[in-house]
Amino acid sequence: MAVVAVAGCSNSEESDGGNASGELTKVTYLTAFNTFGREAYAYVAKEKGFFAEEGLDVDIQVGKGSGENMSAIESGAADFAPVDSTGYMLVKGSGKVKGVTAIAAIQQRSMVGIMTLDDTGITTPKDLEGKKMGDQQGATTTILFPLYASAAGIDASKVTIVPTEAGVLAGALAQKKVDAIGQFVVGKPLIEGAAKDGRKAVSLPFSDVLTDLYGHFLLTSDKMAAEKPEVAQKFTRALLKGLEFSNSNPKESADILLKAVPTGNATIAAAEMEIMKVYTLGDAPKLGVVDEARVAKVVALLESANQIPAGKTPADFVKIDLAPKA
Repeated sequence: MAVVAVAGCSNSEESDGGNASGELTKVTYLTAFNTFGREAYAYVAKEKGFFAEEGLDVDIQVGKGSGENMSAIESGAADFAPVDSTGYMLVKGSGKVKGVTAIAAIQQRSMVGIMTLDDTGITTPKDLEGKKMGDQQGATTTILFPLYASAAGIDASKVTIVPTEAGVLAGALAQKKVDAIGQFVVGKPLIEGAAKDGRKAVSLPFSDVLTDLYGHFLLTSDKMAAEKPEVAQKFTRALLKGLEFSNSNPKESADILLKAVPTGNATIAAAEMEIMKVYTLGDAPKLGVVDEARVAKVVALLESANQIPAGKTPADFVKIDLAPKA
């Protein structure tokens, strides 16, 4: 079984210098989406000096979601960004984006799922039958729902999916316009905050039944991976160091995030990180690893659902030769 892990330093650069002159290498990073608590680890890596230790000067910018992040990397407007792995594989597999590749896994388990509130009576997948689920049109949740329903033993045709803009999903659920919503499971504190009445959020993670799916992949450009692999390795190493710190210190990490983005909520941010911690490690030996055989299973799953054309391999999605195998 082949494994992609964060690689060590290349021979061409020392880990404490961006280039031969000692100047820091400037790169741009996009958050996955907005500046929720789940994004704190990048700000931690910058604040704690992890990027600088690797010779990098990182400009952290606010990402607008998987599609725009992939486009930014493809065009050269950004160098690195986390993107939901399944959404990425669907888009790249269908040929809608080119010139990007994955170099690490931020979460070992998918965070895609369905969220509801405890007054809806939905506690198991079967309870979704006969209910309305709000989701952004074209979202990974909607695309994967038939596969999830089949694996969970429910009739997908009995669930009505209501197209709902991402920004109003939590409100639609709180106001009982829908019974459930497509949502990353780390959004539980946000959902409860939107309810404002003590109702508790209930999560139905897709990873409970679709166990091979990863969470976010860290993406870079094919150009970066081919021409400056040492920069990609250094960035990955520093970012994952920030993730490791955030896993162990959610409150301090939330404070660091709020220092950079004062409009957030430290309590919610810390709670999101606490939830995400479980997803970042899974059964992997360390943060960031990507199992080639497991990626092959995801490829087969998406092919079986006619979501990507046949004949794709893990190498089409992950830069396997960027790092040594574990």
